[in-house]
Amino acid sequence: MAPPGSECLTLKGVIKTAAIKESFNYKLWRYDGAPGELIPLLQSAQEHFGYIPRRAITYISGVTTIPESDIYGVITFYSQFRLQPMGKFVVRACAGTACHVSGAKSIIDTIEDELGVEIGDTSPDGLFTLLTVACIGCCSLAPVVMINDDTHGRLTPASMRKILKEYRRKGKEIAEGAVGAS
Repeated sequence: MAPPGSECLTLKGVIKTAAIKESFNYKLWRYDGAPGELIPLLQSAQEHFGYIPRRAITYISGVTTIPESDIYGVITFYSQFRLQPMGKFVVRACAGTACHVSGAKSIIDTIEDELGVEIGDTSPDGLFTLLTVACIGCCSLAPVVMINDDTHGRLTPASMRKILKEYRRKGKEIAEGAVGAS
C-alpha cells in the first residue's frame, strides 16, 4: 500500500509532466509551416526532454517535413542544443582571459582526465557534464569552475581533483538514497 499523501505527489508529477508534454505538443500542433519555427520547436523539445532525443528529431521532421539531416545540422550548429542528457553535476570551466592566464588549461585537462570526458561530454556514470564558458565573472578567483550553482576558485589540479571526489561522493549518496527510498 502506498504511504499516505503519495497520491498527491504522484498526481502533481503527472500534472507537471502533462503540462510540459502539452506545451511541446501544442507548439508542434500550432506549427503552420512558417519559416523560422524550427528553433522554437527544438527549444520546446529540449525543455521537455532535457535534451533532444532521436525520437524528437524524427517527430519534428514528420510534422514539419524538414529532413532529419537538416534538423540535425541545426542542432549541432547551435551550442544551446544538446543531443545527450546533462549530468547531475554540470561543470562549467571558465576559459576567459583571467582564468586562461592563471592556468585554466591545466584545470580543464585535470577535469577531463578525472572524469574521462572531453568538453561537451557527459561522464559514463551520468554524474558529470563538462562545459567551458567564456567568463564566469569571478576573475579575481581565477582559475574558476562552477559546478551547478557552486563556484570554486583559485584552483590547482590537486584541489580540482579533491572537489570532483567530493561531488562523486555526493552523487553516490544521492543514488543510494534513491535506491533506499524505493
